Amino acid sequence: MNKIPQFFRLSLIGFLLISLASSCVSRQEVVYFQGLEKAEAHMDKQRETSLKIKPNDLLTISVSAPEQAAALPFNLPVVGVPQGGMNTGMTVNGRQQLQTYLVEENGKIDFPVLGEISVEGLSQQQLASKLKKSIKRYVQAPIVNVRVVNFQISVLGEVNRPGTFDVQDAYFTLPQALGLAGDLSIYGKRNNILVMREEGGTTTHAYLDLGNADIINSPYYYLQQNDVIYVEPNAPQRQSASYNRNAGVYISIASVLVSVAVLLTR
Repeated sequence: MNKIPQFFRLSLIGFLLISLASSCVSRQEVVYFQGLEKAEAHMDKQRETSLKIKPNDLLTISVSAPEQAAALPFNLPVVGVPQGGMNTGMTVNGRQQLQTYLVEENGKIDFPVLGEISVEGLSQQQLASKLKKSIKRYVQAPIVNVRVVNFQISVLGEVNRPGTFDVQDAYFTLPQALGLAGDLSIYGKRNNILVMREEGGTTTHAYLDLGNADIINSPYYYLQQNDVIYVEPNAPQRQSASYNRNAGVYISIASVLVSVAVLLTR
């Protein structure tokens, strides 16, 4: 008569032991950037290889000077953007914004006064310095600001807020992108983050381990335009995808029947 209760007591003990064993997760599996001190020595070199201008990029370039009238020929006309968002030549009930330069497939833009300028492969700072050097022939002490305005990244997979995000910073890292997406969910695989990138008309990729601080030395640590980040689900989450969605209902029914059986056999 007591065999069934004894069986369930043993089963409960076994379940608890398994639960305790599975809850013992090592520090290496969950802590980010381990060994950071050793990896930091090369971080400045990686900053030199961050955001580069590519064909089909949209750039805003503003030129100013102590005598602003002298700098005006080197600026595109400012356009008005109404509340609806479409560009017009008017600014009534809207706002002003700089027009953009489209980087052509040959890597060049058509710049006022200077003509065609090769910009592909340059950083924003490098292009600003290049333009400043040329404009100095016409304008005293020019100030040039360059910005890539179509800098977007997409974060997919096991994160809390997947989506596509606009980026304002020229130096934007993988951890910052994951932060915009609300960090990895509890089911995200931290040691195999996929970063996909378009380079020269082809797609390249790398798998990065958030637990290893040496990722700061990867060329994929600093993100570029239109990079896609994918966080793979961990093993328990992949396995759960194959479970029957009604399994919870079946287990509940089975639990009720077993409890009834236990009561009847007492």
